[in-house]
Amino acid sequence: MKLQERINAFVKLGDFLSQFSNEVILKKDNIEHNDLFFDGFKHQLKLTEENNGWFTPEHISFSLKGWAESLTELNLNTWLKAYKLHAIAPKQVAIIMAGNIPLVGFHDFLSVLISGHHVLVKQSSNDKHLLPYLAKYLEVVEPQFKGRITFTAGKIEGFDAVIATGSDNTARYFEYYFKNKPSIIRNNRNSVAVLNGNETKEDLKSLSEDIFRYYGLGCRNVSKLFVPKDYNFDSFFEAMYHWHPIIEKAKYANNYDYNKAVYLMSEFDMLENGFLMIKKDPGYASPIATVFYEYYDSKKQLKEKLNIEKDRIQCIVANGFIENEIAFGAAQKPELWDYADSIDSIEFLLSI
Repeated sequence: MKLQERINAFVKLGDFLSQFSNEVILKKDNIEHNDLFFDGFKHQLKLTEENNGWFTPEHISFSLKGWAESLTELNLNTWLKAYKLHAIAPKQVAIIMAGNIPLVGFHDFLSVLISGHHVLVKQSSNDKHLLPYLAKYLEVVEPQFKGRITFTAGKIEGFDAVIATGSDNTARYFEYYFKNKPSIIRNNRNSVAVLNGNETKEDLKSLSEDIFRYYGLGCRNVSKLFVPKDYNFDSFFEAMYHWHPIIEKAKYANNYDYNKAVYLMSEFDMLENGFLMIKKDPGYASPIATVFYEYYDSKKQLKEKLNIEKDRIQCIVANGFIENEIAFGAAQKPELWDYADSIDSIEFLLSI
């Protein structure tokens, strides 16, 4: 199977997903095999919402929009031009996926197939409906994918390499269980934002997207702020306010109420605005509806700290602070070449 054939199939998948990437689903006339798949995918979206209360229509469509915009011929060629993918001996690569945000494992799925390998997928029960259906679409637009894509709900067997994502606890299990196989093992990471006090209203409003999208459940969501001493949070809370309808979502509200009660009973100092709490804390993994913050004395010292603790950090959102920073509002809009944990999965797949 040629690389261009694989690219063409994923471009067609991106076109298919573009119909579902806005609040209003719009059927297009020029999408291949739409008569077979359009209505069925609408049903899968409904099943996904019913299966996982965190996966709202807004967040699902946001994820689909991101993939529809990424899966273009230009983007795929830009991503892949640095690699030699034309002559590869196909291996069976297992992927153990997380289920914290919709289609969170799609990049690994794409990477394995686009590189020429076969994929064995073990999904999270929290996100089990969308990807198998999209895999069927790929097999129809490019029949050579048939036999290259397998899903399993049981024990994974007969694989040559593995990409596994989980918590810190499961990562330790994965490292032991897959110690004799080539592997990428990912554990908990969180993203941070560095503020200097001179951010514009638009900067802070964009930051709210990095905090609240997917209810903060993604590793690219900002869960920790670093702010200068005597930072005034008034502008920050003002910029967050347009997200206040989030408190109307029952699962989010329950977490907000619970965490607020814990903080009050423990007499922790925190600030809140009715739907978001900020708490001074040295940790990175803040609970839902909470963002931790920490003061810094100098940019130099903060850079040293973040470098020491880089294995706990997925993204750094800032403006003119550090190399490879993410712009405000862009944390949940990664490019195809923005690899999780900064591990180049294509290089890994070429090495097995």
